[in-house]
Amino acid sequence: MAKYSVEEFVQAKKQDDTAQALFELENPYLLEVNLKDRAWSKRGSMIAYVGNVKFTRESVMKQGLGKWMKKMVTGESARLMRMEGQGRVYLADSGKKVQILHLEGDAISVNGNDLLAFSEGIEWDIKMMKKVAGMLAGGLFNIQLSGEGLVAITTHYDPLVLQVTPGEPIFTDPNATVAWSGSLSPDIQTNVSFKTVIGRGSGESIQMVFKGEGWVVLQPYEEVYMQQSSSG
Repeated sequence: MAKYSVEEFVQAKKQDDTAQALFELENPYLLEVNLKDRAWSKRGSMIAYVGNVKFTRESVMKQGLGKWMKKMVTGESARLMRMEGQGRVYLADSGKKVQILHLEGDAISVNGNDLLAFSEGIEWDIKMMKKVAGMLAGGLFNIQLSGEGLVAITTHYDPLVLQVTPGEPIFTDPNATVAWSGSLSPDIQTNVSFKTVIGRGSGESIQMVFKGEGWVVLQPYEEVYMQQSSSG
């Protein structure tokens, strides 16, 4: 175990002031946003900031009635916070690893609980699974992101990316599924009765099925999601 003097500790762990990109990793678990205008983050993820920055809860009503209705139904956990101004904002989420993705006109879907931040220029929408079985697992409501810009997602431990190819569907545990390419539209499969599903958070009784061509991001962890109230 490394031991530091106080001065050595400060020097070893201090922030990197040379970082200038909009999204920078201070360490694998902490995202630095070098804000010059605006960006969005998961509400409650800010741990510190420097500069003149205003934080505002993102009202889903401003995004249209469709998103408001979806949030009322889902109790969506990925509530957003708008960050505006100039400064540095530090974001983290329960010690999870942060992955930065650059969208170049493409689209991805992210489990609502695993979306940490995204930059201006990214369009977003709440997507819901059609089958009632999906509504019994809080993590199955996802955010679709598209456009030009940066997206930061979080995973427990190091993620695994599986390629989906035509004729070879992939079945995943919903509680371990983090994100997938916009070309995929997952379905829900369950072989147990409705009564046995209620109150169970295990992905072993419910699976997500990915068919077609694309990729899926998984984490080596089954995350149990808690439904939250849908106010705001």
